[in-house]
Amino acid sequence: MAANSRCSAAEPPDLETQRREVEYLLRDCELRAGDSWFMVDQRWYEQWKELVESGDQNSSCPGQIDNTELFEEVCSNHLKERLVENEDFVLVPAAAWHKLLSWYGMVDQQPPLERKVVDLPSTLKVEVYPVEIFLCLHGNMENVTTAQFSRTDSIHSIQMAMCRAFSLLPTCECRLWMKSSENNCERLRNVHMSVLDACLSSGMTVIMETRNADGTWPSTRPLILRNSVEEQDSYRGQPGVCGLTNLGNTCFMNSALQCLSNTPPLTEYFLQSIYLEELNFSNPLGMKGEIAEAYADVIKQMWSGHHYSVVPRVFKTKVGHFASQFLGYQQHDSQELLSFLLDGLHEDLNRVKNKEYIELRDAEGRPDQEVAEEAWRNHKRRNDSVIVDTFHGLFKSTLICPQCHKVSVTFDPFCYLSIPLPVSKERVMEVFFISLDPYAKPMQHRVLVPKAGKVLDLCLALSEMTQVPETQMVVADVFKHRFYKIYTPDESLSCILDRDDIFVYECSAQSDQQVLLALYLRERAHYREYGSVSTTLFGHPLLLSVPRSSCSPEALYQIFLQRLARYVRAPNPSGELEEDDDDDDEEELYKSQTNGISDDDEQDDAEPTCSSQSEACYADGPANSRHQDPIAPSEVHIRPPPPEEGDVHSMCTGAPKPLCSGDAGPSDGHVHARGEESRADVDEEGNDEAENEEEPPQSDAIAEDDGKQEEACSPSSPVNERAAKTRTCRRKKRLFDIQAVNCNGLERETGPNLTLSSQPYVALDWDAEIKKRFYNENEAEKYVKHSSMDVPLQQTTVQLQECIQLFTTVETLEEENPWYCPVCKKHQLATKKLDLWSLPEVLIIHLKRFSYTKFTREKLDTIVDFPLRNLDFSGCLLRKKLSNGEPPSRYDLIAVSNHYGGLRDGHYTSYACNKDNGQWYYFDDSKVTYATEEQIMTNAAYVLFYHRQDKMRKPCVAAPSPSSAICTTSSTSTASSMQPPEADVSAVTPSCASAFAELTMETD
Repeated sequence: MAANSRCSAAEPPDLETQRREVEYLLRDCELRAGDSWFMVDQRWYEQWKELVESGDQNSSCPGQIDNTELFEEVCSNHLKERLVENEDFVLVPAAAWHKLLSWYGMVDQQPPLERKVVDLPSTLKVEVYPVEIFLCLHGNMENVTTAQFSRTDSIHSIQMAMCRAFSLLPTCECRLWMKSSENNCERLRNVHMSVLDACLSSGMTVIMETRNADGTWPSTRPLILRNSVEEQDSYRGQPGVCGLTNLGNTCFMNSALQCLSNTPPLTEYFLQSIYLEELNFSNPLGMKGEIAEAYADVIKQMWSGHHYSVVPRVFKTKVGHFASQFLGYQQHDSQELLSFLLDGLHEDLNRVKNKEYIELRDAEGRPDQEVAEEAWRNHKRRNDSVIVDTFHGLFKSTLICPQCHKVSVTFDPFCYLSIPLPVSKERVMEVFFISLDPYAKPMQHRVLVPKAGKVLDLCLALSEMTQVPETQMVVADVFKHRFYKIYTPDESLSCILDRDDIFVYECSAQSDQQVLLALYLRERAHYREYGSVSTTLFGHPLLLSVPRSSCSPEALYQIFLQRLARYVRAPNPSGELEEDDDDDDEEELYKSQTNGISDDDEQDDAEPTCSSQSEACYADGPANSRHQDPIAPSEVHIRPPPPEEGDVHSMCTGAPKPLCSGDAGPSDGHVHARGEESRADVDEEGNDEAENEEEPPQSDAIAEDDGKQEEACSPSSPVNERAAKTRTCRRKKRLFDIQAVNCNGLERETGPNLTLSSQPYVALDWDAEIKKRFYNENEAEKYVKHSSMDVPLQQTTVQLQECIQLFTTVETLEEENPWYCPVCKKHQLATKKLDLWSLPEVLIIHLKRFSYTKFTREKLDTIVDFPLRNLDFSGCLLRKKLSNGEPPSRYDLIAVSNHYGGLRDGHYTSYACNKDNGQWYYFDDSKVTYATEEQIMTNAAYVLFYHRQDKMRKPCVAAPSPSSAICTTSSTSTASSMQPPEADVSAVTPSCASAFAELTMETD
């Protein structure tokens, strides 16, 4: 148009024709948003109007269109302020302007004053004064240019104008920032938004920044934690071979990102910046394009070849903003993050801007092909993105009512397959059996029990090996020299974890005349300068059935001494341990001072060595009791307690009065989930109680009259006679004192009439010197292994095809998820069968290793034998007719997300094949090493990524040779301890990667 304005005007028609045509255009033209109107100087227009209305050819001709009076300066082309329509200028529609321009031409060097019609709130108006904006580049803020834009212009038009003004390629990747104040910049994210909607006004500055060669943006260049900026800029590595820094328990996110990064169609989509044209900012189900942009930034940095590792902090922040479950730095599941990310990317990149309502139809007897095509069309009408193109397939779901046999067939899209693993109904447990024979060492057994079984099933299995009746067995969990829990026969085995140290004690046949005592060993420490005594647990506890008739102090002492005979040397009767006055004073000090665990108990108490994880084990048989100061035989004799107290056996086994109640430990409902932390809590709580409780005289432990302290030289002697004998004869000193304690082995419960029947926990308190002389620690730790321990554990292996077949088997819906039958008009527990109809280009297979049922929670360490090449689905794919003739059923593996650890903690890594060179790599947060195909299949494989063979392309560069094998690593990894020593180098060969097959994974 500017060219036309400088050309000579054509011969105009007669004046009447000019008047009629222009009047017609002015009369019939309405304001429409986006239309162009032109400003014409009022004086020139009035002169032309006078000419055509008079019809006199000899009248003064207005000449070329001249808008000089509308500009502030002739050369500035800048409009004067506060111009008034129909006084200073008139507005004519574009069609009328073009006629006037063709008839009269325009003064040279004057631009046409084109103005847009803008749709302002409640009105349409021609925009006389456009928005005048200052433009500059991020790297050169001093070079500022000015441009005018209509309020209806898009942000993209500003971007193109800036590319022209600063000589940048229109295809360069850039982003714009609106500087609304001195210290405030806002990202102009949606380039399709208008200037009016973006709230741009005159006087504002728009800053353009272009992406760096390393994939970062100048305004948000991340801190380089290991290398300097110069080193990073000089680094040139294989694109895609880049670690991700662990920000704190973010290995799950890094593993999922590495797998998606090595998915060729999705990565190329972002590297080619196709996503910029498909960002959906209006989708209410999306994240306003922020997740897609954050993911694109990570991918472009990883594939720039300029980074050893990338810090995905911005991406982590965006994920936490839109999915609150990922806020903070707790451990999460990589598959859950993957599911959220794929859904978020789909909604951010959905090409469907306005989703229409579609009513789903049942098959109603129609052919499967017809119903499937209809379902896929309906799905694409609401969901159309690169995620759908790449990852979505189609299920066939068949439901059959068990009552009316109504068959309902629907076809549903899926993004990944979550396939179950065959779950064994049995488990292997390792336990230690403690015989009644005091000279028999503990024996470690390996037994096979039902997963959903009871403790009784464990006893039955062990009974077959030991020939000991299961009724004479008591099962206990030992932790830090004390009983963490004593189980009843009807408790579930799911409460027992594989890492627990389980002891099974042989006890005498239980009856009303027997009391079951739990026996702890404690070492006394005397602090004369402070006048106090503390105790520390040692050794391993025992369970011992004691006849109620043998509960006198002397009888209990002899029973305990006999039970410990294998590793406790009895003093000779010649007076090896005669008690003197000093000992009496020391004993009185002990009786009157605090009874508790010493401050360094946490450091000194190690876990029992007699465990499934240890080499050396504590040894000795079952038996446990406690000893009190001598009292009258009638008082020492233990009678059955009142019904409300419960008997001793019930207290020791958890019902009806739990063994560990209150401070003693967690309830039964939580035992299966407790770990080292919960056990430590028990220790700490017990310590607090012990330190704050002052120990009463020892004789209070058993019922006495008014706190009298008397010695019993003979169980049958009267009280007065016994007291007289005590004052006239020297007594023999015992190896240990017997003290009543709680289930933690700490403070002693007190009461006016406390008996053994109400407190089944006792401790044998040893002086350090006596313990050193008579207690053989080496012998106490010895144990033997049963022949069952010599049988190697067989690692269960299943084929991936078996898991897929299990996925497609018929199942009955659970009561919590019934199906509403349209014929029966009620919810039914229908049978359901899923079949695969069509498969996507990239197939994600999630192995359901975490098994949750009503009774058990476990992680399945089954090895799944999955092929690296030629995974064939032709046998389980229902869709036989191919629309394009290509084979859609063969896939090759491209990535694996691994999980090492258990239910509560673990570590995620990944294997992935680089799309450019075809080499496999092992990604462990910021560390990247070469991997061989033999390493990939492990029992840690959790999520598998398969690429359809007909869509795969050959590597464009040669695979690196062993001599040039370079490992990228960063010292910022929070999981550096996960790697063996061979991995912490800068150059490794593929042979070195074999060391990773035996990684010992820890929590982050």
